[in-house]
Amino acid sequence: MVEQRDGRRRTRRAALAVSLATVGLVLSGCSLHTDNKWWNQTVNFGFPNGITPEGIAIREFWTGTVITSLIVGFFVWGLIFWTMAFHRKRKNDDGEFPRQTAYNVPLELVYTAVPFVIISVLFYFTVITQNKVLDLRPEEEVGVKVDVTAFQWNWKFGYNKVDVAGVSIEDGTNEEAQRAAEEAGVLSDEERMARGHHGEPAAGGPIHGRLAEDKSYLHFNNIETVGTSEEVPVLVLPTGTRIEFRLAAADVIHSFWIPEFIYKLDVMPHPGQNQQLSMFQIAEIEREGAFVGRCAEMCGAYHAMMNFELRAVSPEAFAEYIQFRQDNPTASNAEALASIGEAPYSTSTAPFKTGRSDTRDQNNIIENASAN
Repeated sequence: MVEQRDGRRRTRRAALAVSLATVGLVLSGCSLHTDNKWWNQTVNFGFPNGITPEGIAIREFWTGTVITSLIVGFFVWGLIFWTMAFHRKRKNDDGEFPRQTAYNVPLELVYTAVPFVIISVLFYFTVITQNKVLDLRPEEEVGVKVDVTAFQWNWKFGYNKVDVAGVSIEDGTNEEAQRAAEEAGVLSDEERMARGHHGEPAAGGPIHGRLAEDKSYLHFNNIETVGTSEEVPVLVLPTGTRIEFRLAAADVIHSFWIPEFIYKLDVMPHPGQNQQLSMFQIAEIEREGAFVGRCAEMCGAYHAMMNFELRAVSPEAFAEYIQFRQDNPTASNAEALASIGEAPYSTSTAPFKTGRSDTRDQNNIIENASAN
């Protein structure tokens, strides 16, 4: 009896210790953001804090998932060490095995049901977070629509729509460049006859009426920023505004990633034909600053050098920036940034001297877009 009482007492103490540890971990997740960088990195388990509501939701979901995993882990580890410490003997003093629980139905039901409960809770929060991240609001709620074109090994950014601080662009499409891309994707009658036999297309000819190198699915805009080997492209966007990103690749698969957004999305050539999600929205950028952007998909020899910069400015400064570019169509992006008192070139990353322009396909239509 004494031994049973001692065993129950030790069990209660162990349960209390586990409960206190669990409560402590749960409460630590109630306030996940402070001004202490070390604390944030520790509690976030290496995740950036995020500068968008969607990024913050992903980070909090990640943190909660890790904390839940640690709670389960501590509980399992505790049971393992409890068994090792207090049930070392295989037989009792009478030479018999202690009471076995291999066929304890209530216990088996508990440790079968608990994982299902944990999985259900995690699944619920996964769906909630995913719905928030993938939420696409109607056109009228979007303040800025950006066309992102990835190519080996740089980026082109264009403003398709702007409605911020009194400055607006209803449709920023460059009709001439878009028409040229459409025409470049088909063969003339003479070219079709030259390639084929008796009017029939030859092998390697048009597919569904379009050439394999067709780039008409890309978006071309009147106001664009194109990166080069000598200059990192700077994408200027306003804070406090819903923004939509439309993504397409001019060659191979890339991936658009701003670490402070946390969320990233693959950039596909012909996204419509590939049935690939090619756009996403953010509710707002919550603070100003310069943030590095990267390609997160291995895309060739200079993949690691394929960086860009997001420059988040106030809505008023962004409106001045767009107005300057409208009034000065031949001015560079650096001049437009300088006109609103911003650093004209990237401050978060620097260009890499690779000679990469020598290895690119000079006939790529993205080069023609760069000249517009």
